[in-house]
Amino acid sequence: MQPCSLPIDVALLDTTEALHARRQSMRRGAARRPKLLFLVTEDWYFCSHRLPAARAARAAGFEVAVATRVRAHRDRICDEGFALHPLRWRRRGDGLLGAGRAINEIARLYRTERPDLVHHIALKPVLFGGAALRLAFPDKKGAPLAIDSVMGLGSGFLVASFAARLRRPSLGIALRFAGRDRGLIIVQNPEDRDALTARGIAPQQIAIIRGSGVDCEHFQPQPDPLGTTVTVALVSRMLKDKGVFDTAAAIRLLRKRGHAVELLLAGPTDPDNRGSLTAEALTSLAEDPGIEWLGPVADVRTVWRRAAIALLPSRYGEGVPKALLEAAACGRPMVASDAPGCREVVRPGETGLLVRPGDIGGLAAAIAALAADPPRRSAMGRAARTLVEREFTEAIVARETLAIYRAALDRRGARR
Repeated sequence: MQPCSLPIDVALLDTTEALHARRQSMRRGAARRPKLLFLVTEDWYFCSHRLPAARAARAAGFEVAVATRVRAHRDRICDEGFALHPLRWRRRGDGLLGAGRAINEIARLYRTERPDLVHHIALKPVLFGGAALRLAFPDKKGAPLAIDSVMGLGSGFLVASFAARLRRPSLGIALRFAGRDRGLIIVQNPEDRDALTARGIAPQQIAIIRGSGVDCEHFQPQPDPLGTTVTVALVSRMLKDKGVFDTAAAIRLLRKRGHAVELLLAGPTDPDNRGSLTAEALTSLAEDPGIEWLGPVADVRTVWRRAAIALLPSRYGEGVPKALLEAAACGRPMVASDAPGCREVVRPGETGLLVRPGDIGGLAAAIAALAADPPRRSAMGRAARTLVEREFTEAIVARETLAIYRAALDRRGARR
């Protein structure tokens, strides 16, 4: 029996070494697959605005996870193969105790998951995520790099109200604190970049990626609607600051003057936003002749089959409004506020018209000018479609975002 013992031992040794080699190879393979974690307030926002970038990261070899408040899109996120981590926060109304609880919850998640990159989407995740990083990694050892996307500073920096002026210093300090010694801050337009640099954030720390992109295969040019009445549409959450009341007032003014125009309001209420209209207020608004509230719309292309002109008379700066990108992709001319974000898509006289925020007479005049000139509408709609194909597709945004992820990982590797 003794002669057999040596070959058996050698065979076992070979098997053990092979198994060890395979394990080492698996570890090296795992090391080559960096983990990216998105921190987003709402699951619907991740699906509507960040899904293409997440898919691009997955295709590039990232392990993708999503931390968000889960409501109606759990299956959609999980079906993509992304790890989902539900959070118990809201966009508004957490209070001081709730904010502390949320930051602790995020910090525990960061310590447990140990992502290589965290991508904070919008202002609250930027601020809470930044605080959670410092809580989870006080000495910065093992801390992930952060990419902070500010999706539009809006009323925080750009509105001239007394309340907004009071908030600006604290917001500026918080953003500087969130961005210190970490990754890049992504903004969507030059005005937001300038607002951040004016408050002490280094220009080299800021990158511009214009918007979340639009799927130009899904959103195809629509023929101009038939009929003598021109239908216009405002697609957005039903917020006062989105210009819902201004739009309704402009339509009333035009109809009083004899113009054959009608308005579609397409979008949900938003109870987590202070400026949201109630369903009762919108139902009452829709009792006026020529105004219809559609509520939430699953497929916005149905709106652009009916409406010939897209409106977005926001009272504050946007990032780059996805609603305008979708309208432009459908070949619709636009009338929007002369404000940050809107100016990226609406090129005056080329893809649409810009009006001063809150100028109801100017808004009515712009609508009337396009309603009375079908050839001009068609020309602007074609130019709008060309613009989004050239500058605002999902593929462009995903590619630019992925380049930032890779640069961040290279930077992290160099530091190590």
